[in-house]
Amino acid sequence: MASHRKSRPTGTRVAGIRTPALATAALTSVALLSQTATAAPSDDDRPSLEEVEKKVDDLYRQAGSATEKYNAAKEKTTKQRKRVDTLLDDVAKRTQRLNEAREELGSYASAQYRTGSAIPETTTFLLADSPQDYVDRNHLLSRLTGRQKDAVDDFTTQQSETMEKRREATESLATLTESQKDLKTAKATVQKKLSTARELLSELTAEEKARLAAIERKKQEEAARKAAELAERQAEERERREGAAQEESDAASGSSESSGGTGASSGSTAPDASYGTKAEKALAFARAQIGKPYVWGATGPGSYDCSGLTQAAWKAAGVTLPRTTYDQVNAGTTVPVSQAQPGDLVFFYDDLGHVGLYIGNGMMIHAPKPGAYVREESIFYDGESSIHSVVRPA
Repeated sequence: MASHRKSRPTGTRVAGIRTPALATAALTSVALLSQTATAAPSDDDRPSLEEVEKKVDDLYRQAGSATEKYNAAKEKTTKQRKRVDTLLDDVAKRTQRLNEAREELGSYASAQYRTGSAIPETTTFLLADSPQDYVDRNHLLSRLTGRQKDAVDDFTTQQSETMEKRREATESLATLTESQKDLKTAKATVQKKLSTARELLSELTAEEKARLAAIERKKQEEAARKAAELAERQAEERERREGAAQEESDAASGSSESSGGTGASSGSTAPDASYGTKAEKALAFARAQIGKPYVWGATGPGSYDCSGLTQAAWKAAGVTLPRTTYDQVNAGTTVPVSQAQPGDLVFFYDDLGHVGLYIGNGMMIHAPKPGAYVREESIFYDGESSIHSVVRPA
């Protein structure tokens, strides 16, 4: 008989197996899903330009703070290394003297052994070639005994002092090792912050960089406006103080004339003349550094970081400031921003991560950040709230 088996129609599913047409569609869907999963993030996932700017600014501030920690660690390490070198040199000298004392003690012991150290007896006297031989030998033994005691005392003293200095040197070496670790950690932190900031900026398009520059110009304009306002307030304050001083002087003069004496103004708020002279020298030095690059950890003469510049400027005026912002902020008298005078130090941020040298009219000279140069800028360059304090160096 002929077979009555019917052929399977195309496009149907048999025993759970897709036909070629359906399989192709499924594979296409999987491929599309895979591509979607591995595709680059959309523009909606990217941070806004404002967010990038804030992140970069934060990184630079953190790098500035880490730089001051690096400066402190470096200064501590340098001092500790000098102390270790001094102690090791002292230990070497003391060890040499100890060895000399040991040799001297040994020579006396040998001499005493050769001549005999027992107390002379009658037999010794009788066996001596002559009475004078006995006297000479007895005198030598007496002298050796006294010198040996001195040698023992000297050796004991030298040994004790040498051991103490070795202990100090060991402790100082341990402290130096810790300081070097802190220095290495601070350096790595600075480098990491700066590297991250550079990476964020490198990812910006040319258009975004242009927009970022426009945002920065707007911030500078606002900072300049704030500086002008401060300059106006300071001018009004000076006039008020001068007027009050003149009234006080006139009143004192009138009182003096009526009493036939000479009056003197008290409680004057006029700027100290010696401070003004020193401040002029500090500012002259700072102005001469304008255009030199910011380099973290640098103290000149070719480049500076912020505290390195202020330290060098006041050094030119004969005033020694500490190395870091953390210490410089305590190196003088704190004054209100409204009473800031040229030469004063302006500190920024709660962590004291930055400092500039006030030049008047709301402006300062400072070494801003990596990639920038020493320049004049408004003290409001990062907003009024960023100003921590103003200090007049002693």
